[in-house]
Amino acid sequence: MVGRPAVPEVIWARPERAGRGPRPAFSRADIAAAAVRIADAEGFDAVSMRKVAAELGCGTMSLYNYVPRKEDLYELMLDAVSADYEFPEPSGDWRADLVALAHQARAMMHRHTWAPRLMSPVYGFSPNALRYLEYTLSCLDGVDARFGEKMELIAMVNGVVTTYVANEIATAERSRSLPWSEEQEHAARTNYLISQIATGKYPRMAAGFAEDSGPIDLEGVFDRALHRVLDSFDR
Repeated sequence: MVGRPAVPEVIWARPERAGRGPRPAFSRADIAAAAVRIADAEGFDAVSMRKVAAELGCGTMSLYNYVPRKEDLYELMLDAVSADYEFPEPSGDWRADLVALAHQARAMMHRHTWAPRLMSPVYGFSPNALRYLEYTLSCLDGVDARFGEKMELIAMVNGVVTTYVANEIATAERSRSLPWSEEQEHAARTNYLISQIATGKYPRMAAGFAEDSGPIDLEGVFDRALHRVLDSFDR
């Protein structure tokens, strides 16, 4: 395959442009933007080198001169959407700063619903990923903890956000695929659950629902999950 390296290679260590020769027709930013447009419009599985090349108006094989592997394309995509983050001056309240950043991450993933599928340490060394990590560590400057502990905290917060959003997205996508409304689906499942609890086989659940049968506050659940992670670190 044209341009495919025979040894492990980080796309960011590969010069975007050779020192000599004609100016490249496309930049990495151009390629990433094209791939992001396809993923946002058609879903992650629609992204292919062929489609990206068509979006850019070039041949598929020529695209491999810029991006040796499809995995590199994914890394470009994730780095591109990671540029959405805003990094205000740390407030001095590390918990508040991390919660605000988590909400930014959640919003970004909802704008680009394919992004949770790429959240992996493998793609953690792109320019915008390193910028994100450096900023997050700066929010933790006043915390008396080792570097490794801070990295664990960042990983745990990111894990909560990614898992939570992935579930939100999966639920929304399932609802859109059904031939009935989300309200009808919820009503049918609620009625079934009530019928099962009424059998007396599940006394703890019956007591629990009698105590609190109101709607679930999804925003509250998200914030409580975050704060429980932060509580484990606050000392």
